[in-house]
Amino acid sequence: MPDEEIRTMNRPPVVHTAPDQHLPAPAQAAPTWLGPVLIVGIVLAALNLRPAITSLGALFEETRTGLGMSGTVAGLITSVPALCFAVFGVTAPRLSRRFGPAAVVCAGMAAVATGLLIRPFATGAVGFLAASALSLAGIALTNVLLPVIVKRYFPDRVGTMTGLYSMSLAAGTSLAAAATVPLTGALGGSWRAGLLIWAVLALLAVLPWLPVARASRRADRAGAAGPVGSGAGPRVVRSRTAWALACYFGLQATGAYITMGWLPQIFRDAGVSASTAGVLLAVTMVMGVPLAFVIPGLAARMKNQGAIAVTLGVFGLTGYLGLYFAPVAGAWAWALLLGISNCAFPLVITLIGLRTKSPAGVVKLSAFAQSTGYLISIPGPLLIGALYQHSGGWDLPLALMAGLLVPQIVLGVLAGRDRTIEDECGMGD
Repeated sequence: MPDEEIRTMNRPPVVHTAPDQHLPAPAQAAPTWLGPVLIVGIVLAALNLRPAITSLGALFEETRTGLGMSGTVAGLITSVPALCFAVFGVTAPRLSRRFGPAAVVCAGMAAVATGLLIRPFATGAVGFLAASALSLAGIALTNVLLPVIVKRYFPDRVGTMTGLYSMSLAAGTSLAAAATVPLTGALGGSWRAGLLIWAVLALLAVLPWLPVARASRRADRAGAAGPVGSGAGPRVVRSRTAWALACYFGLQATGAYITMGWLPQIFRDAGVSASTAGVLLAVTMVMGVPLAFVIPGLAARMKNQGAIAVTLGVFGLTGYLGLYFAPVAGAWAWALLLGISNCAFPLVITLIGLRTKSPAGVVKLSAFAQSTGYLISIPGPLLIGALYQHSGGWDLPLALMAGLLVPQIVLGVLAGRDRTIEDECGMGD
């Protein structure tokens, strides 16, 4: 990272607005400590956005046996994350207008920690599902509002901060997937202890958001204009860019969930050992850590981000075609290519900030794109499983997975055009 950019990141965060945007005075001059604390808070929050899911995936068989779950209930639990992200994410704009985005993120992290603390002690599937839903609700709110925090406090560093946030999210995902089983063994082999350990990381994430939320509320009250972004904002459903972004989000999430859920099985059915198949999945996931930092910065420097969407899509198409024709011979290459393709997530998060002008706009677009996108993603893994079961192989599922990348590329080009949803809705600045 260039020295100048590092120095810039250490300056107090400010909000730059167009001349006719009247933000409260306190938002213009934040306390000197707020910038560094916010960076720590964003990193810790992002680290906690996936361990609740991937830690359970690593111990799912043990958890299912320990709680006596039926196959139907077990299937429900695997589909709950995307559903919760969609349902609870819709509430983020209203909560943000009422309490401010920082306070809602703080509450979201507290919900994540509480759910992770409770669910290892559940004695039945219903209690476990309820505790998981509490954590997922907190994750859903934070999913939507972290891009809002970045846009509000770091308007000149959207790419850099989104990259930091996306890289931390990818690191948390990979860490929980890789470390949960070894940690469980070190703690005596109980799946309950293995799941409980991730509550510690969530509790740490609450701490920096407490002073940030207090400072934000004081600034909002002093400004006498309500929380920043409290205006009605654009009607995102009228924006073609918003719809393109939401559908792009949904298709990239579909690809990511299919990859995480089915890639090891694809390799194992082709003759790859179980241990090697797990390592290949880890390679796919780890690719997201460095690229999640690079892609947002690159996207922020470009006027039109469609070329990045096309490049990521082509990598994915090549990976799926490779799995179709030579799954064993090129296994490592295909895992690498699919890992690069899955970095459409940091791109779409960056686009949420770039396709808006106003604080209210970024709240609404983030909620709309993520909630709609997660709803779109729900049927994908289930459909792939059904095709695999009924066709008896991977030819048809792989063809579908490759086919979905074609509309994803088209939507990425549309979402990457240099325009904002405010312009499309006739709101100007």
